[in-house]
Amino acid sequence: MSVELKNDRPPENRTAKRLDTEVLYESPFTLKGRVRSFRHAAGGIWFVLRSQHNAWLHAVATVLAFVLAGALHVFVRPFTWGQWCVLVMAVAQVWVAETFNTGLEVLAAAISPDRHPIVKIAKDVAAAAVLMSALGAIIVGAILFVPPLAELVGRLVTAP
Repeated sequence: MSVELKNDRPPENRTAKRLDTEVLYESPFTLKGRVRSFRHAAGGIWFVLRSQHNAWLHAVATVLAFVLAGALHVFVRPFTWGQWCVLVMAVAQVWVAETFNTGLEVLAAAISPDRHPIVKIAKDVAAAAVLMSALGAIIVGAILFVPPLAELVGRLVTAP
């Protein structure tokens, strides 16, 4: 069942239901349920990795960023806890954006297998979120890595 949208506006006869007065899903807390939830989440991560080419680029960038940070930490100057935290948050932000983007793309394909201008906008906006988070991570990487790399180059140039 699909709803045809005209003039980029939802149909007038649609009303929102109040969700705060109904229990949509009730499930007791169990260890087995939590393990199942983690299994589903791991399946989602695996789906992103095997289906998205950009996820492989993010994976390579993630490994390179942490290897470079570790090398600079050992051979040039130690990174502070704050620097490590900022690096982890920047990397996590990119992965979260990529994962949400993939989820939106899959949901959009299920809802509207044919091209639809509104679905295209939603997918473009989600892709823009990934791009913005990746650019932010590059800026964080530059702030964290350029000074110690410049120090390393300076040491190598002035070494006898």
